[in-house]
Amino acid sequence: MDYDALTRKFLTNLKEGRQTEAGLREYLQALGETLSSLNPRTQTEQRRLVMAKEQLNQIKKQTRRLQEKIAILEEQVSILEEDKDI
Repeated sequence: MDYDALTRKFLTNLKEGRQTEAGLREYLQALGETLSSLNPRTQTEQRRLVMAKEQLNQIKKQTRRLQEKIAILEEQVSILEEDKDI
């Protein structure tokens, strides 16, 4: 078993996963900033803006939970692959 190649592969996958996660976080951050910069003129627009901000917060929470689940599942897969190699 080549531990160097295995470690390199793991670190590459870890790096790629973080880039995807950061990209999603950046998009959500930009969307939040855009929503914050809007100036509603009517009560209806104001309610819609508040609702959009709340929904964005929920999306951020769900994204964070999904990223945590993905990390756990990836760890479980790597453990299973290690057990398979043994």
